[in-house]
Amino acid sequence: MSYPATDELSSAERAFMINATEIDILPGVRGDLDESLASAGPAELAAILLPLIDRGWIEVCRCIPWTTVDGTPGLQPGPSIPRHELPYLLADADNWEYPDNFEWLGRLTLVLTEAGQQIPR
Repeated sequence: MSYPATDELSSAERAFMINATEIDILPGVRGDLDESLASAGPAELAAILLPLIDRGWIEVCRCIPWTTVDGTPGLQPGPSIPRHELPYLLADADNWEYPDNFEWLGRLTLVLTEAGQQIPR
């Protein structure tokens, strides 16, 4: 498999890759997007994200509970959401906004796949 260098990706694709590197919830990508896309709607943003998923570089998960060895509660990405469910989930504008209650449990999260981690930065 051939991997592009990060500078070969569009700025919007790089923003999604950054978000996935950070294992951030989906709305976090808006802070990495150019101003013209930062307020784009779900359809426009999904059109950028889905090809990165289809290339096998990013997966979408939900945040699930996790407890550290010392007993501190936290969150981690859960299992990858099946590809066929993503268009429906990504069409929901609420998934692209930070929750009012700042609760991240169950929120969509982007994670680099093993292949995505191989892309030169």
